Amino acid sequence: MSKTEESLRVSVLVRPDLPLGAVVNTAAVVSVGLAAHVPALAGTVLRDSADRMVLGCSEYPVPILQADSATLQAVIAKACQGDMPDGAAVVPFPAFARRIHTFADYQQELTGRDLTSEELDGVGLVGPDKWVRSLTGALKLLR
Repeated sequence: MSKTEESLRVSVLVRPDLPLGAVVNTAAVVSVGLAAHVPALAGTVLRDSADRMVLGCSEYPVPILQADSATLQAVIAKACQGDMPDGAAVVPFPAFARRIHTFADYQQELTGRDLTSEELDGVGLVGPDKWVRSLTGALKLLR
């Protein structure tokens, strides 16, 4: 693992007041977005004792943290101001996305919206440890 990969941190922030199914869906969809941007997060080929090939789930811890919508908006605003560090990514899950069923429709809808003014259900972050920690502060684990 390279020095850059060693210093990566991943965090998924989710609104704790959502129904359980929405919490799980938000965390899953945001995590897929993060892994698509940073393939080193997952996908290592593994084999079991019977030589069955499977893929590893995650090479990094992925804490699911709780944050209300206002905190999520503040995180988006801070994370996306100026230049992001190399290897960093932000994956939002705005509440309006729940009613959209194709990515093309989501892309089109997003271009007319300001995420810092939208109700957000979750945000995924990956990047240098210090940067992610500066955004997540003292947020608590979702339990």
